[in-house]
Amino acid sequence: MNPDILKRCKLGERSAQRVVYERYSPLMLGLCMRYFSDRSQAEGVMVEGMFKVLTRIDQFSGIGSFEGWVRRTMVNECLMVLRKEVRFIEDLSEREIALPDATGTDDTLHEQEILTLIQSLPAGYRTVFNLYVIEGYKHREIAELLEISINTSKSQLLLARKRLQEMIRERETYLNL
Repeated sequence: MNPDILKRCKLGERSAQRVVYERYSPLMLGLCMRYFSDRSQAEGVMVEGMFKVLTRIDQFSGIGSFEGWVRRTMVNECLMVLRKEVRFIEDLSEREIALPDATGTDDTLHEQEILTLIQSLPAGYRTVFNLYVIEGYKHREIAELLEISINTSKSQLLLARKRLQEMIRERETYLNL
């Protein structure tokens, strides 16, 4: 992002804020859509997150990328909403979960199909899956962010993967009819 635009945003200049909003809101809506299956809820969270970005832009130190800072702000906004709505109660050990073999599945899933599958996961599975697989958080970080145990984070991820594999197999079966 242009440093001049950021400086003008910090001064509260509306035209600069509009530039930032228009640049990042589509990307951040995509991020929110991974956490919320309801588009209107994702849009609401994105708007709230962008409001926080624009009103707290003076907290951006300039170290690292501005987009990375916006993403972290948006992920935190998603998690804040999810913590109010979702109880992460599964706490299973890895030994208790037998994962199905994913071999033989078609590797031609398109981005929108993958997003649709992720959105159809239960909120707890979807959240941990997004944080671990897409955002790159470790289980310890996820546990702290969501105020759950590390084992709960691991079990939510394993169950999410298992459910995604089942949905992919169901899709393949349907397509082969």
